[in-house]
Amino acid sequence: MDSLKGKVVMHRYESKVLKSNPLKDPYVRELVIYLPPGYRQSDSAGYVTVYGLVGFGGQGKMMLNVDPFTETIEDRMNRLISHGKCGPMILVLMDCFTRFGGNQYINSSATGRYEDYIIKEIVPFVDKSYNTAGGARALWGKSSGGYGSIVLGMRHPEIFHGLADHSGDSAFEYCYLPDFPKAMEAFRKVGSPGKWLANFWKKPNRHQANDAPPLNILAMAAHYSPNRRSKEMGVELPFDLNTGEISQKVWNRWLSFDPVRMVEKYRKNLSKLKLIYIDCGTKDEFNLQWGARMLHSKLERIKIDHYYEEFEDGHMNISYRYDVSLPKIYSALS
Repeated sequence: MDSLKGKVVMHRYESKVLKSNPLKDPYVRELVIYLPPGYRQSDSAGYVTVYGLVGFGGQGKMMLNVDPFTETIEDRMNRLISHGKCGPMILVLMDCFTRFGGNQYINSSATGRYEDYIIKEIVPFVDKSYNTAGGARALWGKSSGGYGSIVLGMRHPEIFHGLADHSGDSAFEYCYLPDFPKAMEAFRKVGSPGKWLANFWKKPNRHQANDAPPLNILAMAAHYSPNRRSKEMGVELPFDLNTGEISQKVWNRWLSFDPVRMVEKYRKNLSKLKLIYIDCGTKDEFNLQWGARMLHSKLERIKIDHYYEEFEDGHMNISYRYDVSLPKIYSALS
């Protein structure tokens, strides 16, 4: 069967929430909307709407980029719908990129109010502009996007009714601590995290492997331990740059944002969701399979219905897993 064609619409959305962000990052952002084949603005039932959160270092429209080795999200949705694997859904792909290299999709005094941006601006805009009938919404993402999906899902069950978390950040002691020494050394070498970040943005090649750990740790500190009084970009690091000693007070702030530690607090909210989907590769390069296993175990222990699966692969190039999660979202929410 030939694939039916959906439609991609691009908006430039001017955000009031992000206008005063401390990094002076753009507050006019591109918003990508995928409309399924046969979309009708007047259909009384409305469409399931899925909000896609991309991984660290990404922007929503990157999912439309042509890759000869895999499908764009547009082609994937057209195929899934055409072949009867998934019903018609609207996809919303946002740009939440920051100067710190990415986003965890939570409010922070160091990066901006991105949680409010999604909840208070983008969701109402999509409901007003498209035929959602104010209806079923889900979050779906990978890596940092998986983190944002489960955290926003558990915090806002009145807005989102399901979530898909692919290889999301969790069990912080396993996914972040291994990068601490590399980040410390990089910051010490140039004198401070602020100088390191300034030098990073001057580089002609910002895809060097040795830059990933310091950029990631600085970005996570900006989200999990912002401090307006800090001279270092309003960020408080979880370790002493001179000795490497862990600051337990700051590290505890990080841990309070770990989904593994959050699920019991948000147990009632999680029980309201129609779908909780979690998966991770058994060979994840960031040790995220351990966090996924802990999440699965804790959700089982507190008797929260969810779908959990492991697969034989790593962290990168696993968009084929969306063939599992997107149909499940449609089935659960339609």
